[in-house]
Amino acid sequence: MLIKCFLVTEKAVSLLEKNILTAIVDIRARKPDIKREIERLFNVEVEKVNTLITPKGEKKAYIKLKPEYSAEEILSKLGVF
Repeated sequence: MLIKCFLVTEKAVSLLEKNILTAIVDIRARKPDIKREIERLFNVEVEKVNTLITPKGEKKAYIKLKPEYSAEEILSKLGVF
């Protein structure tokens, strides 16, 4: 599994308004792999994926969904909200 966990920090919650999910992913995960995994797991379409390595050495992914899908809805299905 590429996605380790979803983040619910202040910044992550504010990005939900822009339809962006924030997740910690496997350090070896590539953007196309992350996109495929999210689309497969949640049956949504991903517009784009941005990644960065945190100072802790974890890989963080910002996953922007296409406008017809709701990032907030996904997190609420997972029981985050």
